[in-house]
Amino acid sequence: MLFNSFEFLLFLPLVFIVYWLIPSKKVLLQNLFVLAASYFFYGWWDWRFLALIAFSSLIDYAIGRQLHKTVKATQRKILLWLSVGVNIGLLATFKYFNFFSESFTDLLNTFGLNASPFTLSVILPIGISFYTFQTLSYTIDIYRKNLEPTKNLIAFLGFVSFFPQLVAGPIERAKNLLPQFLKPRTFNYNTAKLGLRQVLWGFFKKVVLADGIGEYVNVIFENYHEMSSITLVIGAALFLIQVYCDFSGYSDIAIGLAKLFGFKLNKNFAFPFFTTNVSEFWHKWHISLTRWFTDYVFIPLGGSKKGKYRTALHVLIVFFISGLWHGSGWTYIFFGVINGLYFIPNILFFNNWRNPFEESKTNSIKSLGNILGMIKVFTLVAISTLFFRSNSMLDGWIFVTKIFINTSRVDFNEILNVTNQWEDVAVLSLSLIAMFTIEWINRTKEFGIEKLSRITWIRWLIYLLLSFTIVQYFGKEVDFIYFQF
Repeated sequence: MLFNSFEFLLFLPLVFIVYWLIPSKKVLLQNLFVLAASYFFYGWWDWRFLALIAFSSLIDYAIGRQLHKTVKATQRKILLWLSVGVNIGLLATFKYFNFFSESFTDLLNTFGLNASPFTLSVILPIGISFYTFQTLSYTIDIYRKNLEPTKNLIAFLGFVSFFPQLVAGPIERAKNLLPQFLKPRTFNYNTAKLGLRQVLWGFFKKVVLADGIGEYVNVIFENYHEMSSITLVIGAALFLIQVYCDFSGYSDIAIGLAKLFGFKLNKNFAFPFFTTNVSEFWHKWHISLTRWFTDYVFIPLGGSKKGKYRTALHVLIVFFISGLWHGSGWTYIFFGVINGLYFIPNILFFNNWRNPFEESKTNSIKSLGNILGMIKVFTLVAISTLFFRSNSMLDGWIFVTKIFINTSRVDFNEILNVTNQWEDVAVLSLSLIAMFTIEWINRTKEFGIEKLSRITWIRWLIYLLLSFTIVQYFGKEVDFIYFQF
């Protein structure tokens, strides 16, 4: 079920009303209802996926309980690798088997060996990369003795399948979300009001900006051979903005919905476009995934404790895996690797290798250099996401070369010819300006419109304008980009 669908507009208020009619002292009943609603929400796409998420959840629940009871180091490692094997095995089967099979076949054919790939006819379960990482972190934390397993199966199943963040994150840790299923939850008007505000902002970014921009991006990438340099540059920039509005919009909706039900999810975006270096950008983009890879891949590899050259290697490994996590294709791997390479100069030459994922304390423009830094970061990331969007590595390379080759053709009307409606271009342009302005003003807050004018009528005017614009664009039911991961 899509957030931006009419079905969800019926689903949400019904679930909200029934949920809060359950007395807060009846935590088990609340959790059972949340679990049932979450499974209904997830099964709306394909009910067969429910068996997979239930299987993954039950395996890690059982392994977590057994890990806590087991003392011998060898047996604990066996249990840990059983969890890793099951979770990664599910991902490998549904997401990567055909890619690796086809790549291996291509390699054999390169050496003159005639081979045909063996592929599986399977559908990629929505959100499998998110919930497998969530359950896997639970088992690893228990193995490290950083977490005690829960005996409450219903709470654990709810933690894994909680519908606001189930299919595209944030990737929650058991330390944060699971305890919230174990204690009474009472309705808080101020928290719910803040949640609605964040949901509104998320819908604005997704329905108006991401989906609106996506129409132009699709035409540019599908017809890039015929486009001028300026149009290709605009297309690459717009795609990065589209991904941001789509994914951060989803995160805002998810976090806001959780607040409506008395839960607090972790922040997943911290205004990454206002950063001045690549490492800071990735610390503020998809924060839950960056922290997951930092804790469960980067640090176990040795982190930054073995010198700057090993640190650089560890960063490249993390970004290679991150690229592969995003999708089963060489364009995704290249997307990950090139972003890892962006880190290398800072690690090798600028002596900040001890913490390559360090977060800046403030976002501020203190000089022209800061502005140029933001432009540099945006450009570098846009180049990598250009390949992320391309159908193949060859398409990506041709796209880049045509930016430099087609400089003699400058036709600003190309992008307008997508819909031939100046009104759409005007609305999108004004909406983009409004989004960046509001998020810059509130860059130290949790989300864009967390704090607005103290004057009541101005606040409500903004809410009404956002709502009116959303209604104008609502109904297309375009999938969120990260659903494919």
